[in-house]
Amino acid sequence: MAYLMLDDDRAVVTTAPLPAPVAEDLPTKLSALEWSVVALARNDRLSSLRQPGRMAKALGIVFKSPHNPMLADERLEALRRIAVLGWHYGYTVPTEELSRFLHAGFTTAQYELMMDSIGVARLRAARH
Repeated sequence: MAYLMLDDDRAVVTTAPLPAPVAEDLPTKLSALEWSVVALARNDRLSSLRQPGRMAKALGIVFKSPHNPMLADERLEALRRIAVLGWHYGYTVPTEELSRFLHAGFTTAQYELMMDSIGVARLRAARH
């Protein structure tokens, strides 16, 4: 089987064989803490993915607005962000967020496991 690919910057269409699958040696499961982050992300709004500006912070102090759901741990925050997007859009997430998730040390298998779980939960919620 062959796939069409763009060959470097010359934009010439060539065919290349399908690369051999690479088995990931990293875990394909999430810890209890990671699953709890995914579950909590279900209630987070998309606006929680943006950094609050100075005005929003000032108004938050004055009016005692709800806390910022962003996590201090970068790895768990990458998980929370991709989970929030998953709860809202399913597998349709921006490439930069997927890159952040993978760069944080998660695997594509963990991404698929989480998104499949979110998908099942979304379907169950839609039925009720």
